[in-house]
Amino acid sequence: MQNRIRRSAIGLLAFATALGLAAQSAAPPSPPLGEAQQRVETAVSTAMSKQRISGLSIAVAMDGRPRWSQGYGFADIENSVPFTAGTVWRLGSISKPITAVAAMQLVERGRIDLDAPIQKYCPAFPEKEKPITSRQLLGHLSGIRHYAPNENFNSTHHYEGVVASLESFKKDPLLHPPGASYTYSTYGYVVLGCVVEGASGRPFADQVRENVTGPAGMERTRPDDVAAIVPGRAHGYEKAPSGEFRNAALADTSNKVPGGGFVSTAPDLIRFALALDEGKLLKPETFRQMQTPMKTTDGKESPYFGWTIADRKGDKLLTHGGSQQGTATYLLMVPAKGFAVAVIANTESVNTGELARAVADILLP
Repeated sequence: MQNRIRRSAIGLLAFATALGLAAQSAAPPSPPLGEAQQRVETAVSTAMSKQRISGLSIAVAMDGRPRWSQGYGFADIENSVPFTAGTVWRLGSISKPITAVAAMQLVERGRIDLDAPIQKYCPAFPEKEKPITSRQLLGHLSGIRHYAPNENFNSTHHYEGVVASLESFKKDPLLHPPGASYTYSTYGYVVLGCVVEGASGRPFADQVRENVTGPAGMERTRPDDVAAIVPGRAHGYEKAPSGEFRNAALADTSNKVPGGGFVSTAPDLIRFALALDEGKLLKPETFRQMQTPMKTTDGKESPYFGWTIADRKGDKLLTHGGSQQGTATYLLMVPAKGFAVAVIANTESVNTGELARAVADILLP
């Protein structure tokens, strides 16, 4: 009996040893980004060190599919919580492309006329000296102001819904006649959110969830709510003049959800980019329209249609950054290549666009 037990033990040991040797001799898996993996990792490390970034996540799509995502640093410095690929944090102005897609879906369905006065869909916004159209809202051509200095950007007041959030600016005069000039305006996109709500007959957040983030598989993307419990949400930081990290100023982004009030993850932004490439959110011709610069009334090109439009070596380059209390974000897309890079950092006033472009230059040389 003892001999049988001893032989069984020896057999198991030999089997386990063989498994171990097989595991040691097996070739390590190829890095997701191939030979460029180390260069990308170095670019991330260099950016975090050079710019003093507390934490960030980055995700990449290549050839029309997600290829890599990773988190670095800390989502919560005080409690030593690491920043992961799935960490949720504020998008800032990358909320605007989400709203723009929601609006263009309604254009496809005949629910929004881009050249009709916006009061047709958003009667809560008062008429101005000249009519404003949804097309002008989409291209930052409306003349509606951006934040006032030392005022609305730091709002801690909570607004219940898009219409309520119009109160802080709707009575202000336009900066210029609609269509006359490009003037970047988060509040213009808040009005666009009101247009989406009125044209769809649905609350803005519900319309976006059911028609944009849901179909794209963006399960962690939602309007920011400072009171809600959001699993995996980061904390935001600013840098003191001495260079040390400090907690960012308080902010309630309910005053600008369509223009800067969503939270998300870097992989979710990649899903958004790929859903556009694959025609899951918009018809191909509509997506192409959004890659065509608008024009001011005097014929000058205005390269914005939900995102900034540029060219990269013969291909359309679509980009958008975001910046607010405790956050800096960037989304870069080259639709013709099925390529996208998304970066979300929880340190304000850092250049995430520089990192995204560096990664693009490595992976699309």
